[in-house]
Amino acid sequence: MDAKIQNNLYSSVLLPDFFIIFAIRNDEVMTLLYLVRHGETVDNANHIMQGQTQGELNEHGIKQAEELADRLKDEPIDAFVSSDLQRSIHTCELIARPHEKAVTTTPLLRERDWGSFTGKHIPSLANLNDPSLWPDDIESLDALKARAKEFLTWLKEEYPEKKVLAVGHGIINKAIQSVYFDKPMNELKPMGNAEVRMIEL
Repeated sequence: MDAKIQNNLYSSVLLPDFFIIFAIRNDEVMTLLYLVRHGETVDNANHIMQGQTQGELNEHGIKQAEELADRLKDEPIDAFVSSDLQRSIHTCELIARPHEKAVTTTPLLRERDWGSFTGKHIPSLANLNDPSLWPDDIESLDALKARAKEFLTWLKEEYPEKKVLAVGHGIINKAIQSVYFDKPMNELKPMGNAEVRMIEL
């Protein structure tokens, strides 16, 4: 295969338990990222915009995290990283438990700051699909993607040649993938609760 083509080859495979993204690049030091969205929360189930509130896993969300932990228990994961919001920390701790490893937290993985939309019933937000009508206190797309880029840079520098599982949130995880693949966020499939995608950095 031509080196230039191989250096930019991306492929994806849908497996029974989780969705994996592979990026093949030659002659680079790789950090393997297991990117996870937190388990279902009380507010997820009630369609409440959580934003940067702490959130609490419901029984189903705990079960989702425990099932993912069981699937990944034999994976040689070197480090576990989480958003500093409780719903992600709890998810990450459950996944890390079989590995007997501590969880490192970072605000870089926080969910988007939804400003005045935070705490609102999502179906009642008439302007949600029209950013031009959003309040000024919502974190901008540029700021969100800058934070995602900073996270990827930090991760690769902090954990070179390591396998790292990181638990974030629906929108920040999408921003991370948008930066990585250089694709608009609306072209990326949303992540489900406790879904994992793997990215080579």
